[in-house]
Amino acid sequence: MTEREGKIAVVLCAVLEDEIGAEAEASPRVGPIVRLEQGLHNEPDRLRRELQAVIDRLEEEHPEVGAIALGYGLCSRGTEGVRTRRALLVVPRAHDCITLLLGDRRRYAEYVARHPGTYWYSPGWNRHHVPPGPERHRLLREEYVRKYGEDNADYLMEMEQGWFRTYDRATYVHQGPGFREEDVEYTRRCAEWLGWQCDIQVGSPRLIRMLLNGDWDGEEFLVLQPGQTLRMTADDRVIEVRCED
Repeated sequence: MTEREGKIAVVLCAVLEDEIGAEAEASPRVGPIVRLEQGLHNEPDRLRRELQAVIDRLEEEHPEVGAIALGYGLCSRGTEGVRTRRALLVVPRAHDCITLLLGDRRRYAEYVARHPGTYWYSPGWNRHHVPPGPERHRLLREEYVRKYGEDNADYLMEMEQGWFRTYDRATYVHQGPGFREEDVEYTRRCAEWLGWQCDIQVGSPRLIRMLLNGDWDGEEFLVLQPGQTLRMTADDRVIEVRCED
């Protein structure tokens, strides 16, 4: 059995569990699925360690798996350095999960070029992470008061709000799975509270479907042979094979 004939194992970020889960049900090639917690991209070294541990375990425990597909992009460079020993490793050419939600990295690039101050919301982001808005403000201030006292909390909150001033738009993107009107209203309330514009984008399952069906077009995915790993590029390919010294 070749890698192209074997099962595809999937390692995904919890932010994409609805979208990948929906497409996995329709794909006969999908084997074991492992979900990692949201937020690991904030600690790239930890993301790299956890991804590698899961890859090693999948290869050891599932000989039927011929390829391991990552439901991740470059993700703060946390996917750099991971590798397989015998299976293919397939990684979307994407900086982060928003490309997978929109279904096209060019669509993502064009949107951000038009609206550079965009903060993204989605079914998974809204569920696994408290995005900018009144709820985040309240929870964070309570935490700062508990840890550092009232005066220091006020200063830290000013710093937090200063960071948000680099944004001016809240964009909610969904593909259908996990969609809730409450999330749209929540995003609108956050945008209003922050003084931002609000936008709703209907994404596409195109890239996720290709990833799970083994349709690994070189324009959209990097397919790594056993032992190979990836690195970031300075062009719109996003990632490439890293040549060993």
